[in-house]
Amino acid sequence: MLVFDTNILLYAIDPGADAHEACRRMLDEARTGPSPTYLTWNVCYEFMRVSTHPRVLPVPWRIDEAQLFLQMLLESPAISVLRPTERHQAILAQTIREFPDIRGNFVYDVHTAVLMREHGVSRICTRDTGFYRFPFLTVVDPLR
Repeated sequence: MLVFDTNILLYAIDPGADAHEACRRMLDEARTGPSPTYLTWNVCYEFMRVSTHPRVLPVPWRIDEAQLFLQMLLESPAISVLRPTERHQAILAQTIREFPDIRGNFVYDVHTAVLMREHGVSRICTRDTGFYRFPFLTVVDPLR
């Protein structure tokens, strides 16, 4: 089981990115592979925000293109969305106790980490080194 972070989706659609081929290949394999793979709604919305931003991609996508890309991923049999359960608040509180210095932009990553913890998913595919802070996660970097 594996969660894809936003940056993997962005590298996969950007042919000019150094990580493009590795990320595109990982996503393609996940779409048809036997192992369950996940996104979060936060990741999906952040993908739409960043992929349509004119200062991020040389040719930003239109919102409908970004949404269609996500739809294609989510229609794959092996990919689904992690959603909060009734345990979400308790796991968030536990994580905040363990990491009392959480602040700013790191809060966004905490949401992904809490959802993963809640569902027993321990592997995240990302280039974001901030996820190494969580001892309950294993970071899978497609370039390593």
